[in-house]
Formats: sequence, structure tokens, C-alpha cells
Amino acid sequence: MAEIIRMPKMSDTMEEGVIAAWLKKVGDEVKPGDILAEVETDKATMELESYEEGVLLHIGVQEKDAVPVNGVIAIIGEKGENIDALLKEANNGENAPAEQKEDKPAAKEEKSEKAESSKSAEKIDTSDINATLITMPKMSDTMTEGVIASWLKKVGDEIKAGDIIAEVETDKATMELESYEDGTLLYIGVEAGDAVAIDGVIAVIGEKGADYETLIKAHAQKDDSAPAQEEKKDEESGPKTESKSAPSEIVASNNSTTSDGDRLKASPLAKKLASDKGIDISQVKGSGEGGRIIKRDVENFTPATAQAATAQASPAAPALGQESYSEEKVSQMRKVIAKRLAESKFTAPHFYLTMEINMDKAIEARKSMNEVSPVKISFNDMVIKAAAAALRQHPKVNSSWLGDKIRYNDHIHIGMAVAVEEGLLVPVIRFADSKSLSQISNEAKSLGGKAKNKELQPKDWEGNTFTISNLGMFGIDEFTAIINPPDACILAVGGIKETVVVKNGQMQVGNVMKVTLSCDHRVVDGAVGSAFLQTLKGLLEDPVRILI
Repeated sequence: MAEIIRMPKMSDTMEEGVIAAWLKKVGDEVKPGDILAEVETDKATMELESYEEGVLLHIGVQEKDAVPVNGVIAIIGEKGENIDALLKEANNGENAPAEQKEDKPAAKEEKSEKAESSKSAEKIDTSDINATLITMPKMSDTMTEGVIASWLKKVGDEIKAGDIIAEVETDKATMELESYEDGTLLYIGVEAGDAVAIDGVIAVIGEKGADYETLIKAHAQKDDSAPAQEEKKDEESGPKTESKSAPSEIVASNNSTTSDGDRLKASPLAKKLASDKGIDISQVKGSGEGGRIIKRDVENFTPATAQAATAQASPAAPALGQESYSEEKVSQMRKVIAKRLAESKFTAPHFYLTMEINMDKAIEARKSMNEVSPVKISFNDMVIKAAAAALRQHPKVNSSWLGDKIRYNDHIHIGMAVAVEEGLLVPVIRFADSKSLSQISNEAKSLGGKAKNKELQPKDWEGNTFTISNLGMFGIDEFTAIINPPDACILAVGGIKETVVVKNGQMQVGNVMKVTLSCDHRVVDGAVGSAFLQTLKGLLEDPVRILI
């Protein structure tokens, strides 16, 4: 009997997965343990393993398409088995919740119109169209849209499997969009610099003369989020003529695009490459669409030639007092950071507790430990270890607000905020209270390097119960941090500053570090947070205690 293969939930934050590549095709024999496909989730690509034996009868998702968790991916069964009823049941099951929500407030006439429109959508036969839709893949659980940074191909170009057709900016990185199809680029649906919703049509690749308009129309009708009013208008007005002219309109708009005054137009990949090479990207001449600077322009850039060309083109200096500015679109990572931190700040009632800690003994202890430690121990490592030990004594701080209940975690996983070019990532040091300082130091360095190189796996960033943000190395004396959900608290650590302190009634020079604990008042009260800081202060002012 045929079995439906659905998208598994591969992480606690995963809502959708993207089929990166199919390793099996319809008609192939499949055995338990065989890898069916590669699935992109969050920041990792994982293998989808089959637990069924039989023949791959149906593939329901194209490569690079996003699939919601529990969505139908494929069907495995006996050779020649009829799966029409199973497909219908699966499709009805996926669409039922959305249809029920829409039908409840709607009148009977609207229900019948939706039923007729869905029937007409099912009647569209695209099996004989030798073309493939390229849609925006979902490259992380937080991604809602991607930005076409630049097109590397144009309409009419011959495409081979493996060719890079565009650069896509996501919330995590700027990635190259690779074609898995051979054919001609028949249609481009999005201009460079514009955002595309997940599963939105980017382009069409196929044989010359293929009826890609019908393919796009079929895709639109399958979109559950398309408003019913648009479907009704489509039926009343008949076949659209806009899609026929879409390719030529897009090409015309791309060809007519020029540099917008002094505004810099460059792909994020080109900007990063220029920054790494120490090149002033404003001196680079762009060869992309509309004069956009792309990767190869930076690679082929010669500073001497550019300076000579600039001197000839602009002999006169600009007038004094001239107003100017530059703008660039917000990266996907920055959008997600803004959304999540705004939700945390305006949902969780924050309050802040600041304390000074004398680090004289910690400085001496670190110097002594580094003489024998296999890895160099930092002050941040000592703070992580001390915080973990303090959390063991104050479990109410190691908690989460879950709406109708509070979760008190018995395990201690410390999130470590790491600054990367596009924003912040928070890798997690698990069971930090049971690890030695050298183990914490080694793991912190490894995770920090992975974060900056965007090599983190789901297990590296999930499950934090408490977070530490340290800006002391940037010369910051004191600051407050926004709570990192689902944690109830975050510790902001400033730098160690030599200052005058009073000991035994006498003034003397001491080394002081300020820490600020941001607390979610729904979970942690002032007395609880203060007791935690007192314990943390005691451990860092006498660091021998954290080794016990």
C-alpha cells in the first residue's frame, strides 16, 4: 500500500523546509535507509531518509521549493499502484484549515465560486509543457522573502544544470541561485534589487517557445494564499495578456536602468569581496544590469586604472556643502533581528539590575591558569563559567515564559552572542556548569569561528536557557541588552576598567567590571535577579570558587 512522505520537523524552530536536491526520481526503487533528497533548514542542509520500501511513485515538490512541516513531499508504493485517491486526500488535508477559515464567514455563493475556481485550477494540464518554474526557496526558518541581488543571466540565454543564474540575499547570507535544469531562460519575474516572497516565481527555464504563461497561471491558482477576489477577476476577464508581455517588459526595464545619480549599485557579494580586499567599491565600474557592480568587477579591478579614469572624468572637485546620502536595502538577517528584538522588547516587561565586580583576583587567576591551560582562557570564558555556577544556585533565573506556564530548566545552556557582518548569532554552550574553563574556552572559540563563517548547525544555536552579551572588548563600560527569547534573562558584560576603589577605608587602584542583568518581570522578580548577581559577583571576585 502506498505511503505518503511528509516534511519532517528537523528543529524546534522549523516551520518549512526547502528541497535542495532530489537524489531519487519517479520510478526509482527505494529501500529503507536510502536518501531521497537534501533538505535545507535554517542554516544547514540535511538528508531526508526513507523509512519505506517500494517505488517512488510521485514527487510533489520541485527542487528549490519550500514545503511546510508535515506537507506532502512524495509517495512511495508498489509499481503501477493507483495513487489518485491518496493524492486527493493529501491535498484536501493540507488545504482544509485555510478553506474552513475562509468558508465560515463567507456566503454560500462565495463557497460555490471558490469550488468552481478550484476545479478550474485542477483542470490546467501542465504535463506537456517542457519548462520549469524557478521559485524563491525558503533558506531559513525565519525567512519570509528573499532579495534578488543581481541577475547573472538574461532572457534568451542558454542555461545548463549547475549554472548560477542569480545572487539571492537572505536573512543569513548572500547565496548563489543554482539552476538544476537545462534549457533557455524564458522569463524573469523579478528585477534586481526587488524582494520576492517565499515560493514566488523568479524565473522560468525550458524549451524555446514553451507555454510558460500557462505554467505561471497554474502555479498562481495552486497558491492557497491568493485572494478569492483575484481568482474571480481572472475568470471574468478571461486569459491574461500581461504575462505574455512580461518577459519583454522586464528586459526593457532592465536595459533602461542606469546609475541613479551618485547612488552606489552593487551586489552584497561584491561589497563583501571589496571590503575583504580593501578596495573602495565606489571606484569600481559595474558591468551588471544597469551598471550594477558584481563579483567579477571587483576581481578584475585595477586601482591605478580606476584612479586615472576618475581623474579624467571628474577634474573638478565637488562644491563645498553639497548634500548627499546613500541608501541600501535592509538585509534579511537584519529584518529578522529587528522583528524578534522588537517582539521581545515590547512583549516582555524588561527591568535592569547593574552591579560592579572587582576583577583583581580574576586577573591574577587568569594569568596563573593560562600558564598551564591547553587553550588560552579569556575573561568571557570565566564569566560564562561563573554565570553557569550561579544559575545552578538560582534556578528561577534559568527559566522561560510560556504564556500559561513558566518552565524552570534543570539543564544550563549558555547562549553566547557573537557579532557577524550582517547582525548577531547566538551559538550555545551546552551544560556549561559541568564543563571546565578550558573546555568552555575551546568550545567558545570553535562556535565563534563557525558563527562568523556561517557554518553553524541547528544543534549549535538551539536550546539556550540563558544568554550572555559581552561588549567589553570594544571598550564599552556598561550597557543594557534586550532579552533573547525564550530566555527570561540576559547578562550584559562591560569592559574591565582600572579605577579608584575603597578598601578598608582607604582609596586604592582596582580593576572593576560592570554587568547588567536584563530580566523579564513576568518570570524573574527584582530580589531573585539581585541574589543571582550577588552570587555571580562572589564567584568572580574569588574565582577559585568556580573551580569547585
